[in-house]
Amino acid sequence: MSLSHAQELVLRDSTIAFDLDGTLVDTAPDLVGALNTILAEEGLPALPFDDVRKMVGRGAKALLERGFAAAGAPLDADRAPRLVERFIAIYLGRIAHESAPFEGVVETLAALKAAGARLVVCTNKLTHLSVALLDAVDLTRFFDAVVGADDAPAPKPDPRHVLAAIAAVGGDPARAVMVGDSINDVLSAKAAKVPALLVSFGYTEAPVETLGGDLLIDRFSEVPEAAISLLTSCGAEKSGL
Repeated sequence: MSLSHAQELVLRDSTIAFDLDGTLVDTAPDLVGALNTILAEEGLPALPFDDVRKMVGRGAKALLERGFAAAGAPLDADRAPRLVERFIAIYLGRIAHESAPFEGVVETLAALKAAGARLVVCTNKLTHLSVALLDAVDLTRFFDAVVGADDAPAPKPDPRHVLAAIAAVGGDPARAVMVGDSINDVLSAKAAKVPALLVSFGYTEAPVETLGGDLLIDRFSEVPEAAISLLTSCGAEKSGL
């Protein structure tokens, strides 16, 4: 992918924050596998892939809580810490067995980085799991920082997560875009006064068109053009034009 000089000028020194699961990487196969493994260990039935796919994106504890509830055995608060720890161990052991970047991710990130954009991951996944996944699928090289839920003042939908991610790369919220796939991405971005760019191929229970993002794209390769549009329009609004 090549960008024009004019496009690069807009992107230079901007900050683009990316959600991870369902935005950069199709992680559902390994998350579903890890969840069904722990359900089996607890004597519970496996859940259908499509059902679990919609549960992804709020962190390990939330996924377990929703998964156990769907399997007919609500997660006991006293057992939750041990089961979360076990789930993380299972998942880490298979973190990229079936997971892979979505089509166009590598080429697009390379073009954005070459243009001088500051790239950061802003995810409700734990940071060490995020880094392990990014390493496994060879995406770490594109990012200036990874800010997981445990490294943020509070996780998405809290706006402080987005603001912490932008700050981690020395960025300016007035020149930033949040790219994601879920309502948490939209809520956190909007509250941080950062435009939300949504992808249509991610993980969300509600139709992505209803989430209130500023723009919606169907292909990851559309990120540069969409981000430029948002950066340009937001810049004009903030300057009073």
